[in-house]
Amino acid sequence: MMPVMVTNSVPLGRPFWTFWSASTLANVGDGIRLAAFPLLAASLTANPIAVAAVAAAQSLPWLVTGLLAGSLADRRRPRALLAQADTARVVVLGVLVVAVAMGWASLPLVLLASFLLGVGETVRDTAAQTALPGLVPERLLERANGRLVAGEIVGNEFVGPPVGAALFVAGAALPFAANGASLALAVMLLLTLPISIAARPPQDAPKQASPGVMAGLRWLAGQRVLRTLALVTAAVAAADSAWFAILVLYAEGPLGIGATGFGILLAAGALGGLLGSFLVDRLVAGRRHRMILTCSLAITAGIPATLAVTTQLWAAILVIVVTSGSFAVLNVTVVSLRQRLVPRELLGRTVAAGRTLSFSAAAVGALLGGVLTATIGIEAPFIFSGLVAVLATTAWWIVSRP
Repeated sequence: MMPVMVTNSVPLGRPFWTFWSASTLANVGDGIRLAAFPLLAASLTANPIAVAAVAAAQSLPWLVTGLLAGSLADRRRPRALLAQADTARVVVLGVLVVAVAMGWASLPLVLLASFLLGVGETVRDTAAQTALPGLVPERLLERANGRLVAGEIVGNEFVGPPVGAALFVAGAALPFAANGASLALAVMLLLTLPISIAARPPQDAPKQASPGVMAGLRWLAGQRVLRTLALVTAAVAAADSAWFAILVLYAEGPLGIGATGFGILLAAGALGGLLGSFLVDRLVAGRRHRMILTCSLAITAGIPATLAVTTQLWAAILVIVVTSGSFAVLNVTVVSLRQRLVPRELLGRTVAAGRTLSFSAAAVGALLGGVLTATIGIEAPFIFSGLVAVLATTAWWIVSRP
């Protein structure tokens, strides 16, 4: 790949900011819903397994329909697919709002709604990544993806959850109505994007690839660098989930800071992710993908190992800020590199394959973190993360050599 200089003086353009506004609105709505669903489930049942199932139902679609969403994204125009996915979610939310407001809500209905909204999210997220290369020049991909991640963090972690909790207290149906309204506004913004921009094909587009999920998987399996990148990022996602799953126990136990302190750690992580999303385009500068990926793999999975040997609050906050920022850099760089290297007609399936693999690995990692803690001790997930850092970083550095 030829070096490409990224200049901050080049504007991202009005189409991108329209797209960013729609994406951020959708993420605010998602954050509202993520806070409201557990509260709604808890109001319907005291069974902790049932409450947890509602949260799991929102992630399950990546394992069930993620690859199909990628195939769909490669066959449809991004603007239309994004609008249709969000419109379908508005309909599901409308039904849920009526059921909650009328007192008809039940746990099976909430589980179904949670799953369907998750399906819509898999389609939307995949289509969004296929749309971006048609909205900004290639040299601005890192900056554009960084801004999208920043909007996601603000919506999902800063704005959405407290608004969702507050609205639920005021009325159980209100957060879902707000989620529906935010998605409806997002659809209206998406429809203002010119079709010629949102679905612009590359100038040197190759012949149409074979349809279906397997064509994308076969192509990815044959690409040594991209295949390795998908595997090492999934490994890091597993390592990250392993220690993050027991972070609350680490906060209440070795750190001794309780629920309030745990909230501070979460806020620190969100701030770190926000910082990383704004720095990534300067770090990569359009040409340092290999080095930045190597460093971010090592930092994201390696730095948490220090928590196995310290119980200082300042150290824990620093570790979480740094690792969250590095994880944001890793995600943006991976997405941008895929958008640069994958043929447009295979991008949706490749994106979906990577995300499905990472979500699956993260789920396994979370379970493994609990098992390691129960059988060895609370330090074990942090040590496991450090071992993954060594293996993943070494594998990537060797395979990605020119």
